Order: sequence, then C-alpha cells, then structure tokens
Amino acid sequence: MKAGVEDGNGAIVVPLLIGNGDEIIDHKDNDHGFVSGSTSFFKTCFNSVNALSGVGILSLPHAVSSGGWLSLIFFFLIAASTYYTALLIQRCLDMDKNIRSYSDIGGRSFGSKGRAIISIATNIELYLVATGVMASFVLIGSVLWAAVFDGIGFHGKGTFVNLKGFPIAVSLHAFCYCAHPVFPALYNSMKDQKKFSKVMLVCFLVITTSYASMAVLGYLMFGSKAESQVTLNLPTSKTSSKVAIYTTLVNPFAKYALMLKPVISALENHLTSSPSRGLSVLIRTGLVLSTIMVAVAIPFFGYLMSLVGAFLSVTASIILPCVCFLKISGIYRRFGFEMVLIWVIVLVGGVILVVGTYTALEEIIEHL
Repeated sequence: MKAGVEDGNGAIVVPLLIGNGDEIIDHKDNDHGFVSGSTSFFKTCFNSVNALSGVGILSLPHAVSSGGWLSLIFFFLIAASTYYTALLIQRCLDMDKNIRSYSDIGGRSFGSKGRAIISIATNIELYLVATGVMASFVLIGSVLWAAVFDGIGFHGKGTFVNLKGFPIAVSLHAFCYCAHPVFPALYNSMKDQKKFSKVMLVCFLVITTSYASMAVLGYLMFGSKAESQVTLNLPTSKTSSKVAIYTTLVNPFAKYALMLKPVISALENHLTSSPSRGLSVLIRTGLVLSTIMVAVAIPFFGYLMSLVGAFLSVTASIILPCVCFLKISGIYRRFGFEMVLIWVIVLVGGVILVVGTYTALEEIIEHL
C-alpha cells in the first residue's frame, strides 16, 4: 500500500500523487472548515489502482490451486464486498466533513477505543504489505510471455474444488483488497468528491480484471503445482522470468521506507509529543530489524499472506467499514434491506477471519 503524508496520529491524509497543478489547497467548507484538494479524476483513479495493486497478485495462482476453480466465486464476492465497503467509507465521510482519515471514522463511531483499534489494524497492515500498480502489470505481462513464447504453455491440471485448501484460498483473495485505510485520503484529495464512487468503480474493475487474469493464467500454466509465488514456477533462464523476478524484488525496496513512515509516526507520537533524533533512529532501526526477523522466522509467503488476508485485510476492509457505517448512520436502528446486507457481510467476514486465521496459523506452525 502506497502511503502519503500522515497527520499526528499516523493517518494518511493527503493525496498519493500530486503534480501538474494538482495540489492540496486551502478550500474551506463554510460549515466545517476543512481543507480540500484539487487532484483530478484520472489521477485519483491511478492512485486508487496503485493502492490496491500489490504482491498479492503473486499468490493468486496458488490461491486457486489451493481451493480449486470454485474458489474464484469467492474472489469475485470479496471484490464486490470490498467495493461496497469502500462506498460505505465514502458515505461516512459525506456524513461528517470533520472526518479526515480512516482512524477518524473509528473515533467518530466508537470514540478513542474505535480510533485505537483502526489505527492498530491499519498500521500493522502497512507494516506487512508492499504494493505497486506498474509492478502488477509487468508481472502479468512477464508470466504471459513465459507461457506463450518461452514454451511453458497452458498445460496445468487443476481441480474444480478443494475444500481442505478453501480457507487459504479465500484468505489470499482477501489479501488482495486491503487498501481501504487510504481511501479517505484519496477522497479528501479530489477536486470533485462527488465522483469518488466512479473512481472506486474504475479502480475495482481494473484491479479485479488484473488479479483474475493472473489467477487464471497462472493456474492454467501450473495447475496444482503452482507455488506460493508464481515467480518460483518460472524458468530462471528466460528473460521474461528475470523481468518478473526483478520486478518482484525491486518493488518492496522502492516502497519499504514509504510504507513504514505512518507506522513510525504513530509510534513516535504515542511515545512522546516531540521525539528526539535518537529515539527516531532507535524506532526506525527496531522496525527494520523486526521485519527482518519476521521474514526469517516465517519464510512461507503464501501462508503469511493468507494470515494477513484473513486477520487484517478482512478486518480493515470488510468488517470495520460496515460496523462503523452502521454506527455513524444509525441504520442499525431500523430494519431494512441494506441493514440486512451489511450484517450478512459482517457475518461472512467474521467467518473468514476466524477460519482463515486458524488455518493459516496452523499451516505456519506445521511448517516451522
């Protein structure tokens, strides 16, 4: 997830891409006195796609391999659910213009405890996730080239459904849609915020098409032999494979510091109001060492991503937007179709969270 500049609580509050006259300007709302942006529709679309594009694309063939072709139904259901919850976030922002970040939504809904829960969930998510829109398209192109021109072909044998691997598959699908904490920043950066729902539609159509293409392409190529990262299946001697592998390697290096910045700011502001240089260096060093330790201790890409997907992505992108919207809007007080729909999404998200987290932890412990 590509981070922007954050406020004192570590929340992302400004647009991710600014240029050619698009900047944060001081437009004061007469009723609320908030600062709005002037980012164009197309740049907001790019930023949204960039926020959702990430390393999850590498695990999608393995996800289908784990759950079978039928797991793709859940992939599209998760895509539809997270698109809907993104719109719920927009509606929360529309109802109270003093809300400027995802943490603010939690604070507006459930006070300081709600703010703390959302801040913790989103900062841990930033700590574990690295993304990039161009990297995703380069990877798809490289894998397709390997299939068509490098002799791999589409000979993988797959299954229709594998119930044992279904929880891992669904968790990996959920991991791909984990950019909701940045959506308030994108909304606030827009010149015409009424078009944000159209931005989300374009974003989710592009991302879902991209992810589904990689899932189907990789599974047709490697079938049940698909590795946790599709690049592990590619022949290392081929140019297309090298492009895919190097893209995968360069992307986290390019975004590592940017992703951890909100986490660092949150820690610094929690520990002291004016952190010293020594404390800042200590925090940064500690975070770098801790991520290295996590990578060494849990070298199972697929299972780690499924754990993040089930526990953090489902929480931050499905459950919390629904619960916060119910609280802010007051819709939970009256029976209706939308209230039932939201509670169904929360219930299904809860099942994915519990079953997916348990299964991922079980697999990680088994392979340690």
